Amino acid sequence: MSDERADIAFAARGITKSFGPVRALRGVELELRRGEVTALMGENGAGKSTLLKIITGDYQPEEGVLELDGRAVTFAGPGDSRAAGVRVIAQEPEIVPHVSVAENIFIGALGGARFNRSELLDRAGEALERWGFARVIRPELIGSSLSPAQRQIVEIMRALVSGPAVICFDEPTSSLGDDEVAILFTVIRRLRSEGVAIGYVSHRMAEIFQLADRITVLRDGGLVGTEKATDIDDDGLVRMMVGRDLSQFFQREAIPPGDVVLELDGVTNDFVDGISLTVRAGEVVGVAGLVGAGRSELMKTIVGDFQITSGELRVGGKRTRFRSPADSVAAGIGFAPEERKAEALLLQRTVRDNMALAMLRKLSRWIFVKSAAEKALAVEYIERMRVRTPSTEQIVGTLSGGNQQKVVLARWLATGPRVLLLDEPTRGVDVGAKSEIYTIIDELARSGVAVLVVSSELPEVIGVSDRIYVMAHGHITGEVPSRGATEESILALAMEEEPTFS
Repeated sequence: MSDERADIAFAARGITKSFGPVRALRGVELELRRGEVTALMGENGAGKSTLLKIITGDYQPEEGVLELDGRAVTFAGPGDSRAAGVRVIAQEPEIVPHVSVAENIFIGALGGARFNRSELLDRAGEALERWGFARVIRPELIGSSLSPAQRQIVEIMRALVSGPAVICFDEPTSSLGDDEVAILFTVIRRLRSEGVAIGYVSHRMAEIFQLADRITVLRDGGLVGTEKATDIDDDGLVRMMVGRDLSQFFQREAIPPGDVVLELDGVTNDFVDGISLTVRAGEVVGVAGLVGAGRSELMKTIVGDFQITSGELRVGGKRTRFRSPADSVAAGIGFAPEERKAEALLLQRTVRDNMALAMLRKLSRWIFVKSAAEKALAVEYIERMRVRTPSTEQIVGTLSGGNQQKVVLARWLATGPRVLLLDEPTRGVDVGAKSEIYTIIDELARSGVAVLVVSSELPEVIGVSDRIYVMAHGHITGEVPSRGATEESILALAMEEEPTFS
């Protein structure tokens, strides 16, 4: 293991990056030393992924410099960083579906050279054997047949075969089983012993303290500090990660809730396990958890995107099973998904068209949409939701993120929902729009709607919710009232280790 005099192989100095009005990084510093593992920690939205994308060359910093072996470098794209011996292992691997594992591993390294398939399979097999993955993946397997764990192994192997001097892992264990995790940890320790500089991003405390020599913490796009892993404990690390004043966030005034409107009892499928929860009329219930906890999958299970294999779903006390999202809409459930641009909006259509999507049957006569009624609906909700748009005919893709989200919310409000599911309702919106969305959520609850909110921002989920369910590894690890809840208490539940069975 390296000591204080270890050489700095790679450094980010004073890195600043903004996306519109949102400053994602503010003068961030990171040092990766030869023969050491430096953990990069922080809540969701702290700036970790943005920093990694700057290291790969996917993003360019507005201020600051990257240094490799003490020399300033510029990576115009991922090809430049790879050529310099810097590799970042992505959390979501890109796998070519119709070629073999061997070809996926060596993709990019082959260039335009011709190769013998048999030789390539042999090379891949030897590499898998060398690094300990031969028993969990074979080089001849086709990319489309791979499990999530195998896809992650391919991504790891791509980096390893290039012989990197600097390697960063972004949540590498999120899709790995216990056996694969054990192999990965052996690989990382071996790389460290060979003098490779290693960055490691994970939300799992146990992993960090098993592997890391140093821990760098980001919060709200800024550097909190770097500590030796031996000089800090779990509680101290959590305080570094969350230390914010909750008073800056919206805190709704609780009202007495009504009857249970939405109830899940032991709901299970491929994504969630034994979920039991309730949401009452006039109540806002939060769902917290870290990346990969299964929060979005839970929402999609409720609305019928993912089918329930066991357990019960009840709406208004009536047992039901949605075969598709159309069934949930008919039952009075609205859903604003996390990926609004990909899953909720028709970006090249107008504000009017997008607001009317969930109301087409009511706004139609035979097969014709009543345009006057559609426009009147859009005008009403543009005013009610304070959507900043020149007209109902504005293309929705030209609006800001906050106004796009308000269009999505308006669509569901127009249906008069009994239940509204909101997955990351303020992601990518500015502070002003966040405040307006919080107010909308509060008004919905006061009108008797049952609201279930997923949020990665702990102050937000504490501020808007009456109660909070915390998820990890596809199941609920605890329920806490928002009054008196702390970020530390929620994080402790969110970081619960996945159960192991003998």
